[in-house]
Amino acid sequence: MLVKILLIAALILSIIIPFGAYLIGEKNRGRFKTSLGVNTFFFFGTLVLANILFFGGNVQAAETTATASVSGLGLIAAALSTGLSCIGAGIAVATAASAALGALSEDSSIFGKSLIFVALAEGVAIYGLIVSIMILGKL
Repeated sequence: MLVKILLIAALILSIIIPFGAYLIGEKNRGRFKTSLGVNTFFFFGTLVLANILFFGGNVQAAETTATASVSGLGLIAAALSTGLSCIGAGIAVATAASAALGALSEDSSIFGKSLIFVALAEGVAIYGLIVSIMILGKL
């Protein structure tokens, strides 16, 4: 209970003190540096104290099953492969499509060539989805 209170106090102090320093402004650099130092001291001091209190007790091992952790890691891997490939495909489509539209505005005969680049960028998301389906099939 004390650890939670200390962590909440550290978070509140780390939010309130920078806003106060921002409101003081650039006019008083001495106050700004002082408030930043106080913020750093309270935040990291509270975290160190909370860690000492939290990890200062006896250690007991918890019983876990290996299948549950492997299944959980498999689900995380499937989610990451889909999510990251879709983010990458979105970035690639954004750049390829904007460049294709710019090129099409100058010469409309290159529509087929520009469409290929956009489709290749979209293929990255499909490959990520296929990998995640394969991972889920193994679980």
